[in-house]
Amino acid sequence: MKLTTMTQITIDGVVQGNGGASAQDRGSGFDRGGWAKGAGDDGTRALITATYQRADAFLFGRRTYELFAGSWGAIEQMRTDPIGVALNQAPKYVASSTLTEPRWADTTLLSDDLAAAVGELKAKPGGELQVHGSGTLVRWLLAHELVDEMTLIIVPVILGQGARLFPAAGPDIALDLVDSRPDSNGVMVAVYRPAGRPRYAPVDLDAL
Repeated sequence: MKLTTMTQITIDGVVQGNGGASAQDRGSGFDRGGWAKGAGDDGTRALITATYQRADAFLFGRRTYELFAGSWGAIEQMRTDPIGVALNQAPKYVASSTLTEPRWADTTLLSDDLAAAVGELKAKPGGELQVHGSGTLVRWLLAHELVDEMTLIIVPVILGQGARLFPAAGPDIALDLVDSRPDSNGVMVAVYRPAGRPRYAPVDLDAL
């Protein structure tokens, strides 16, 4: 399976609190949640739904898994939504060293050698192993060169606080643009494939 990610992100790279600030967020001083609500137009929402529907399996970090399990997996109105149907019908995997009893049906816990476990999932036949949200997990997957394709839903806002997808110090990754489209609300959907390390200009010592 191809490992793909889909992430809502601000212009300044923040992924925290896209749907709203939780008590945990506010306790850490983050009070700018909900920045992605209503951001995309009908076309972007349809693209997101279609993405979920083509997944063969889903991979989550613990926090996103628990949020989704308590909403898409538990609330009847959300379970019957096309996204909820896709999530509930497909196998789910959660990467966590603290979760012991996943409460969502058809969930497998990955808690030991995560790189090996993800590699085994990718080696299975199928189309896409999708990661939605799960910013910490996506950062880890990128650092371990396990991401095949990354979709960024870029919301036109500068948040000025919050956890960012790309750390201040981390791996350098070149990206090939596969597809991009702006919507009528100014949201940009950009699809990238990692392409090794970037090329850097040589240092001209005579110019120093």
